[in-house]
This record gives sequence, structure tokens and C-alpha cells, in this order.
Amino acid sequence: MSYTIDRLIESSDFDDVDARTRNALAAHGFGVLTEIDVKATMKKKLDIDMESYRILGACNPQMAHQAIGMEPKIGAMLPCNVILRAVEGGVQVSAVDPVSSMQAIENDDLKAVAGQVREMLANVVQEI
Repeated sequence: MSYTIDRLIESSDFDDVDARTRNALAAHGFGVLTEIDVKATMKKKLDIDMESYRILGACNPQMAHQAIGMEPKIGAMLPCNVILRAVEGGVQVSAVDPVSSMQAIENDDLKAVAGQVREMLANVVQEI
């Protein structure tokens, strides 16, 4: 089982894909709580140049509230990360697969919620 939901956006500008990703997330009830510019961080901390790479920490408050109510420690696995990375031919978008990441938790109700979030994120990735 893959741990991400992936799509290559061919021949696209990185910042354009970033904007499209944020719009698709918002359309599905997700907000971006955190953002890490990995490229800038690697340059600053290690003086290493790399292709554009950004991590967006996305959260759907309704789904997060539901999951926390079922499993209070689930916050250790939130938010749902979506990465954007420049690759040959375009920008690769990868969203975490919540079903895959929740495999260790023995809670069938939570797994159902993870399935709903997976479907939402798959729709986000497809709509970019």
C-alpha cells in the first residue's frame, strides 16, 4: 500500500501549482495550518541547493474534531501533509494517505473517518 496520493502536474509553474493546491484544499474544507519551505530551510541550515519542495500542513477542522473525539492522541498524526516538489517535467503533488498512516491504531470508527479523509484528499489532488 502506498502511503501517499500522488499526481504529476506536467509543465506547470511551482507557485501556480501551490496556488491551485491551496484552492483545491479550501474547496474541500481544508485550511493550511503550517507551511515549510524545505528548499529555503536546506539552503539556510546546510547551504545545500535543491529543487523547490514545500510541505503544507492541511487540516479539515470538522474531520479533525471527529477524529480527536474518537482517539484523543491522534493529534500526534495531524495535520494531513501535502507536499509539492519540483521534478523533471512538472510538479509532483503528494498527499498523505490517512488510511495508510492510521494502520497501527486499532479503532474501526477512526479507520472509517480516515477513509473519508482519504477520499477528500484524493479529490483535492485530482482537482489541482
